[in-house]
Amino acid sequence: MSTIDRGRSNELGDFLKARRAAITPDRAGLVPTFHPRRVAGLRREEVAQLASISTEYYTRLEQGRLPGASPSTLDSIARALRLDADETGYLFQLADKAASQPRRRRRPTQRVRPQTQLLLDDLTSTPAMILGRHMSVIAWNRLAAALYTDFGALPPAERNLLRMAFLDPKIRSLYADWESAARACVSFVRMDAANAPTASDLQALVGELSVRDEDFRRWWASHDVAHKTYGTKQYRHPIAGDITLDWQILTLPHDPDQSLMVLTAPPSSPSHEALRFLASWADMPEAARTTDTPQ
Repeated sequence: MSTIDRGRSNELGDFLKARRAAITPDRAGLVPTFHPRRVAGLRREEVAQLASISTEYYTRLEQGRLPGASPSTLDSIARALRLDADETGYLFQLADKAASQPRRRRRPTQRVRPQTQLLLDDLTSTPAMILGRHMSVIAWNRLAAALYTDFGALPPAERNLLRMAFLDPKIRSLYADWESAARACVSFVRMDAANAPTASDLQALVGELSVRDEDFRRWWASHDVAHKTYGTKQYRHPIAGDITLDWQILTLPHDPDQSLMVLTAPPSSPSHEALRFLASWADMPEAARTTDTPQ
């Protein structure tokens, strides 16, 4: 088995072990026993029992010593571990990658089409950006820069929402609920990582964050996953004050690894007015800008 194959198999095994540790016997529907337990979660034999497979088979799957598992077996394991829809999809992706041939680890630099940049620039009252692999920011409009940061002043490798959530103090303070926002970013990238768990850009990002932030290291190891589609974020902006924005992410038709992220507020709401103020502030010459928040 090649190094890349082992990496993919370990991703599958690590995910199964993390989910197994996260579910209690009571939640799994097992009959309580009075014997002391050495682990809080499920044992391998208990997962195998719930999934109606042999303990040896499940052990080999978790250890990466099987070329793959059938969809019906994966479904049974997902039910045994009480996986939700996102986690089940992630399980299938990891199992598929573990059984497939290794792919090239180097991938071309992502670029946006000129028409896509024009679309962003035309969204003058809505923060919008194009996210690439692993939450990298590869294009943005003026209002997105005013809301977050001047992306253009950052080296390309640092234009990443996950990285900024942990390593940029200004972005940390921007989120009203930093922990929820940061954990969501980790879950999104962990889901995205199933497509190429050994990609060099992903390994570099995870490696840097693991060394520099204990919270990231712990949350990444928990293997929580989620699709990024829509939600609400609360910001404490140094210029515009408190803003609550709805966000949604739309996959671009020409490149499934690129997504349009837009942030909106209901018309006439305080957050909508704060966005209008921020847009006006962003349009001012830099020498004329002040840091006064709207009253």
